[in-house]
Amino acid sequence: MNKELSKILDQKLKKFKEGNLIKGKVVRIDKDGVILDVDYKSEGRVPNSEFKKLKDVKIGDEIDVIIESLEPNDNGLLLFSKERADLSLNWYRIEKTYETDTPIEGKVVQVVKGGFKVDIGVLAFLPGSQAGINPLTEPNQFLGKNYQFKIIKIDRPKKNVVLSRRTLLEEEERKKQLTILLKLKEGDWVKGKVKSIVDYGAFIETDGVNGFLHINEMSWGRISHPSQILRVGEEIEVLVLRIKQEQGEVSFGLKQRTPNPWEKIEEKYPVGSKVRGKVVNITDYGVFVKLEEGLEGLLHISELSWIAHIKHPSEIVAMGDELELLVIGMEKERQKISFSLKGLEPNPWEKIGEKYPSGTKFKGKVVSITDYGAFIEIEKGIDGLLHISNISWDEIKHPSDILKKGEKVDVVVLSVDPKKRKVALGMKQLKKKPENKEGEK
Repeated sequence: MNKELSKILDQKLKKFKEGNLIKGKVVRIDKDGVILDVDYKSEGRVPNSEFKKLKDVKIGDEIDVIIESLEPNDNGLLLFSKERADLSLNWYRIEKTYETDTPIEGKVVQVVKGGFKVDIGVLAFLPGSQAGINPLTEPNQFLGKNYQFKIIKIDRPKKNVVLSRRTLLEEEERKKQLTILLKLKEGDWVKGKVKSIVDYGAFIETDGVNGFLHINEMSWGRISHPSQILRVGEEIEVLVLRIKQEQGEVSFGLKQRTPNPWEKIEEKYPVGSKVRGKVVNITDYGVFVKLEEGLEGLLHISELSWIAHIKHPSEIVAMGDELELLVIGMEKERQKISFSLKGLEPNPWEKIGEKYPSGTKFKGKVVSITDYGAFIEIEKGIDGLLHISNISWDEIKHPSDILKKGEKVDVVVLSVDPKKRKVALGMKQLKKKPENKEGEK
């Protein structure tokens, strides 16, 4: 025997060991099993029970088997196992599928606690949360059906395989969305449906792609909640503002359907012009007035009146009031415009110094009393301060020892400061200074 032939025989013999996987050709079928020729000194037998469809087996078919025993039985046949070979090949296929992250087909055969048993050549576990994209409500609908799955976990020693159908569905959805995203262009107007509304905006679906319409992009004006403009299920036309293909994100706009009212604000409402607007919101610090749709400005509490001491704007204006105002400030870039109500009237403090110069005597009503003095009405809305030190030549502990709210008293103007809107009054100065006070300052 030459060396080459001897080498070939050695390789053949090494292949024929118990537990090895080999191929055999069907040479006959009898009541006890399927007889295979494996190019060995003896033929082998596979029990008929190991074939799911024995009738489909034909002479000449090649079958993968594992050698169970190399000791011939009474009939001189070796013992082979097709089931063990199938299991080994299935595990090899499963591991390769897992390594290459490719889909595998399987049949859902049983509903179990927490999910399903799936036949992929071996029994694998499909968690209920991985059966689909939507929450699982009717598990039996999956029974007996074939699906594509992704293997997400494998443990061969423990014979455990965990599957996911949801992963594949989500990948398909992403591919579908990416295809549609590639067709969308920034600046396009598209039709969409309002899928859901949240406090800060709304989710819009267009051709299977979900995008977001932020509350700031819904109206040029100020709105407190998207439900003021939209309702779930409504069909709307939106502008594609931004597309982030890698993230699969689309941002929409709605307010762009109408011109930006702030574009020509300086021409339409220049500083110093008179305007008419409607009170749409009242806060502690002022009033928001709408001039037109999408265009609001602030009337600060300090610009409501020259003379009134206002604690809250609601003392002067109410929701829905129509006001004539003076434009006193403009910040186009920040979309801010400010108004004045008192600016339409002359500043009474500018003439107070002329009407009530120092030394002017008059009778005024006590409108309020404090620890440090009393406020005396000079004209409607304009008060002067009668300090406690100017009430009496005698020392007093509190102004209420001498004065009462609502009474009229004679006073004299000591000084006027129109810019600071202050008038200092005196009462003791109307009386002669007692002799024993001459040395006092």
